[in-house]
Amino acid sequence: MASLTNTDGSPLIRERMEALIRLKQKEIVAGLETFETGGEIFTFDSWSRGAEGGGGVSAVLQNGKTFEKAGVNISVVHGNLPPKAIERMRADHAKLGSNSKDGSVNFFACGLSMVIHPNNPHAPTTHLNYRYFETWDENNVPQTWWFGGGADLTPHYLYPEDCKLFHQSHKDALDKYDIHLYPKFKKWCDEYFFIKHRGESRGIGGIFFDDYDNNDPEIILKMVESCFDAFLSSYLPIIEKRKDLPFTEDEKKWQLIRRGRYVEFNLVFDRGTQFGLQTPGSRIESILISLPCHASWYYDHHPEPGSREEELIEVLRNPVDWVSF
Repeated sequence: MASLTNTDGSPLIRERMEALIRLKQKEIVAGLETFETGGEIFTFDSWSRGAEGGGGVSAVLQNGKTFEKAGVNISVVHGNLPPKAIERMRADHAKLGSNSKDGSVNFFACGLSMVIHPNNPHAPTTHLNYRYFETWDENNVPQTWWFGGGADLTPHYLYPEDCKLFHQSHKDALDKYDIHLYPKFKKWCDEYFFIKHRGESRGIGGIFFDDYDNNDPEIILKMVESCFDAFLSSYLPIIEKRKDLPFTEDEKKWQLIRRGRYVEFNLVFDRGTQFGLQTPGSRIESILISLPCHASWYYDHHPEPGSREEELIEVLRNPVDWVSF
């Protein structure tokens, strides 16, 4: 396995992952801004954790021509995880441990997290997150490390060709490294983004993985870059096709109801949100940037039988193999 550090002891994978997310933030923002010509553009908001260590940059667009809200955040944080935080994380990351006398651990974490909510109900919401986490001992020797992340699509109206494009692009990105990854990560995504109290998925899925360290870190880093590129090559063409389609007031109402489901998942189940809220010095605005400006909750709402809205619900309750669709 390749080393996580340079020969002079400086962090190699940490530095390269940080450089990658900074580059991809610029590329994603530039790609999204092509749909906002003459309208709103992103604003950049830098923040710091102060004494806790590190910070980040939130790129935010609100009330644009195409996008009601879009957030493309990067964070690069480091410091000390106390025993209680380690215990909470260990439920999902069994390899996480500590050898310090007080039970704490030094850590580094960096990642890019993005959520996009278009204005048009026929244009899908999307989410992307890729991150790297590392701990080390008192001599700065890495102990535990892993990558995590993925990308998924949340349409309000079903366009099978869009779903197929999104999934096929991510399958192609993963197949270059291991043909067994896409089926595994697709299944993981379907299971993770599931709203248990509703009995339905948040969207039509994509890929998701976590605590991933069972390959050379150099290869995993390249795989993550490939997945970043798969997102850009699939989502931007989908937006181009859907952003200007005509829609009705009822279709807008349905979009807001589905956004309500999105909020429910993010606040109740999403581990990234929970980790951010529990990490000392975290920036709440950046953590909750995934929430839409507008969402609705209608009491006991059910779509009309045989409608396009009901068609979506059936897919959300029964995941589809989009690549073979």
